[in-house]
Amino acid sequence: MNILAFAASSSKNSINKALVTHATQRLTAEFLPQATVELLDLNDYEMPIFSVDRERADGIHPHAQRFFSKIGAADALVISYAEHNGNYTAAFKNVYDWASRIEARVFQNTPAVYLSTSPGGRGGLSALTAALDAAPRYGAEVVASMRVPRFHDAFDKERGVLRDAELADELGEALSTLAQRLRTPPA
Repeated sequence: MNILAFAASSSKNSINKALVTHATQRLTAEFLPQATVELLDLNDYEMPIFSVDRERADGIHPHAQRFFSKIGAADALVISYAEHNGNYTAAFKNVYDWASRIEARVFQNTPAVYLSTSPGGRGGLSALTAALDAAPRYGAEVVASMRVPRFHDAFDKERGVLRDAELADELGEALSTLAQRLRTPPA
């Protein structure tokens, strides 16, 4: 079983990457020990800003094809959405825009857990809401989602774990839901 995970951020010190890393470690330790996790770095998919003119001139960028293929080969996704000015990061939006030219349903009906975090009290709520609203149109089967407000208070960066017990329980429930969905696919 292949789990594809990434932070929708290009920051080298991304708190969303810390969260998605923790989530996938828990997923394999507690719920799906047989699974393998591939953690993508959006910096490996950096491309020129998408435009129809560029696509006409040069075709689909190879990084977009690689990203799309990685999703197609995954049994599940775990994504943590960073928020910039109330929306997705430009890095994620650009990768997504390019990949959507291959197929609008970029997430290819793959079961997913959507996460978000930020230093503030909303925990990336705007980006997470945008992602959840778009999920059905873009082929994501979101089985669970959650956000982590006040990341630096809620997360122990040294140990790489949530220190907030309620949030840790909520994450466990989300991951358990994904594991159950993978064990019993829809008819």
